[in-house]
Amino acid sequence: MLRSLATLILPALTACSTTQQTLPQLRLTPDELSADSASNNQIGSSRIAGVHTKVLVGDPSQPGFYTLLLFVPRETTIQAHAHRDDRIATVLAGEWHFGYGDHFSRDALKTLPAGSVYSEPGGAQHFAQTASDAVVVQISGYGPTDTVYFERKNEPSKHD
Repeated sequence: MLRSLATLILPALTACSTTQQTLPQLRLTPDELSADSASNNQIGSSRIAGVHTKVLVGDPSQPGFYTLLLFVPRETTIQAHAHRDDRIATVLAGEWHFGYGDHFSRDALKTLPAGSVYSEPGGAQHFAQTASDAVVVQISGYGPTDTVYFERKNEPSKHD
C-alpha cells in the first residue's frame, strides 16, 4: 500500500517542483534602482502620466509571483481603482497617503511614511496621493494583475 502511494505521490511532487517558479539572484542598491527608474513602464500601475514601475521579479501580466517598484511623482492623486490579485506593499521612500473606498476622500487617507506596510486585497477599491515628496513603493502579488478604475471617467487612458 505504501509503495503504491509512493509511486503516485513522488511523480506528482517531482512535477510540482520542476514547474515551480524560482527567484533570480538579485542585489540592487538604492542608486541602482533609481538609475533607470525613468522608464515609462506602467505594468501593474495606475497608468497616470509620470507614474511608472520597474519589475524586479516575475511578470505581472502572467500567472505567477511578481514584485515591482512603483514610482509616483510628488503632488500626484490616484483615483479609486482595484486590481484583481491580492497585493502587499511596503513604502520604501517618501510619504504615501493611502485609503480604501470607491471614491477618493482626503478624510480616508492614512499617512504611511517609509517603512510602512499595507495591503491591496483583490477587488478592493483603493486610492492614494503624494504631497511634497515623490514616493517609491514595493508591491508583490500573484499575477496576472490589472488596474480597473471605479469610475470610468477617472481612467487615465480615457483622457490621453
